[in-house]
Amino acid sequence: MATVTAMRMLIAAIALVASLAPPSAGAQHRVPSAVKAAPQTLYTSASGKIQAFAQDGPLVAWFAPGTKACNAVWVLAPDNGGRIRLPDQTSTAHNVTCRWEVAPPVNLAIAGSDVLWTLHERQAPVQFDYVLGAGISDTRERRFQEVAHARTGAGLWLGGIAGDSIRTGPNAISTLVYGTATVQFVVEIACLSGGSCAMKIAGGGVYRVVGRKAPALIPNTQPAVDVAASGPIVAYVPAASAGDHGVPLAAADLPVEVVDVRNGDTIARVSPAGTPAAIALSAHVLSMLERTPAGLELNWYSATTGASLGSVDVPANTALELSSTDQHAVFRVGSFIHVLTFATSHSRTVAKTVGVPIGVSLDGTRLAWAENVKGRGRVRALSVPAS
Repeated sequence: MATVTAMRMLIAAIALVASLAPPSAGAQHRVPSAVKAAPQTLYTSASGKIQAFAQDGPLVAWFAPGTKACNAVWVLAPDNGGRIRLPDQTSTAHNVTCRWEVAPPVNLAIAGSDVLWTLHERQAPVQFDYVLGAGISDTRERRFQEVAHARTGAGLWLGGIAGDSIRTGPNAISTLVYGTATVQFVVEIACLSGGSCAMKIAGGGVYRVVGRKAPALIPNTQPAVDVAASGPIVAYVPAASAGDHGVPLAAADLPVEVVDVRNGDTIARVSPAGTPAAIALSAHVLSMLERTPAGLELNWYSATTGASLGSVDVPANTALELSSTDQHAVFRVGSFIHVLTFATSHSRTVAKTVGVPIGVSLDGTRLAWAENVKGRGRVRALSVPAS
């Protein structure tokens, strides 16, 4: 099976090289992969903003709401400057992405040669998130699921999306996942008759997307409010209860599960010090922003044993976003991007952005994000040494 997976990813890589067109004359010049300490610009849009950003291995991707053209997901290979637009938007293609009235949040994840994104609808009587995707070798849009709930909160809620891949070797794998949680009334008849409208978590789990196949529930996973991926493993924050308007909530008394994406086997159970607010996963480390009685903390744990490895306090206004490798965690406070080194428990500011940073992520030694400046989106990156 590993040989087949490796061959598929090799074919996808070949397809990427063949299909990525050089950037137009108006696009930002190519930037070498060996990015220096100062941030450099990988791409600047001719017009229009960026709504979401993600990266995986040699590729970066972003969601660009259309101004005069269709909404689009762009995939860029910074090493050679090639770009491709997703999904297929020819006259015969069927997709909802093109003319969607984009409203936050837009979620985006990339793994291997496939991209997953979500589009939110908050105005309809039934609110929902479309889970959509396309691939570099097959650019047709695929509608994987409509995650919908009523304005009362009853129904299905999206619990985040995530992606990561191992591109070469016998353990090559591409992992794209999303979480869900089902909410329902404790006693619906009581609510309809003017009594209690209390709600509860009633189902859900973590789903894996492979190519254009229907999403498959990862065995033994529970309702989730957040997910993270690293190669063949996935971590998720379980939904503990339903809050105001049915919003699924995490809790400090439920362990965060780390499982094998292929069979659902438990790798580790991590008991958080507080209530998980954001998570990130690498091959050996699970990082979490946690709300505690003392304030907001960044904690990190072994992804194989669940043991606590370290903890630092972070400012209360830290954005609830996190990315990590085995050596570092990246978080942001306003427009300041910080890198924490696990070995020393020391963090430092590595960049101050002009616009609000979008999708700040660390993959290998490349720290990258998107930002909007004067109505134009751009992708920025800098190098973070592994040690």
